[in-house]
Amino acid sequence: MRALSFSEAVERHRLPLLFTLLLAGGLYAPVAASLAAAWYRDPNYSHGFLVPLVSGYILYRKAGVLKDTPVQPDSRGIAVVLTALLLFVAAFLGAEDFTMRVSLVVVLAGLVLTFFGQRVLRTVAFPLVYLLFMVPLPYILYDSVAFPLKLSVAKYSVFFLKAVGIVVWREGNIIMFPSLVLEVADACSGIRSLMSLLALGTAFAYFSQPSPLKRAAVVASALPIALFANALRVVATGILAQYWGGRAAEGFFHEFAGLAVFGLAVVLMVLTSVLVGRAGR
Repeated sequence: MRALSFSEAVERHRLPLLFTLLLAGGLYAPVAASLAAAWYRDPNYSHGFLVPLVSGYILYRKAGVLKDTPVQPDSRGIAVVLTALLLFVAAFLGAEDFTMRVSLVVVLAGLVLTFFGQRVLRTVAFPLVYLLFMVPLPYILYDSVAFPLKLSVAKYSVFFLKAVGIVVWREGNIIMFPSLVLEVADACSGIRSLMSLLALGTAFAYFSQPSPLKRAAVVASALPIALFANALRVVATGILAQYWGGRAAEGFFHEFAGLAVFGLAVVLMVLTSVLVGRAGR
């Protein structure tokens, strides 16, 4: 007996699929609303609005392959769905947003496995996993990443400032000049651009690189690029503050520098992708 293709299975089982999706949508509607609110409030995760769109576009690109993929429903998907729902309930009772949001992606994976089987799940694995970029990190994990980044940015910025003859010294993430003191805050640590660069770089690497190794190299470049770009921002701020006073480094310049740094980081990532793509030809 011939196995149904994905498109045939969707057509044949459209009512159970629709009912299941409506049920899952109703259950996770508050989670989706809280996610959108987090993207709107927190500049570190404003890229979250784009993640579902990118994931949907990748899925659209796979439509030609997906529609002819043979379907073999797998009952193990039910266990995956139940596990995700147990995580959801436990996280809801403990008011733990991160686990509730991650469970949404796990539920989707479990439903795909249940209705369509492993071959379809493998086909849609990347756009499903990519959805994790829309989930804000727990603050305890965010702080554990942001603090070392602040120290690194401050350290390398002071090294450069001393190299160009500016009198400056450092205590942790505090940079001290003879006439003023600057703090390398979270916004200048690189964590904000790192989150967005990882999401952007993963999608860009997926479309631009042919091999997993080259894709991994492009994604891995996000960390040094974020550090370099934000260290450059701190150095520029320090030079302005040293020669033109603290006011020159605030206001418009501070906001403009944030946008310029991210633009520079994107350009560097594109150049990195080009170089990685040419390597080994």
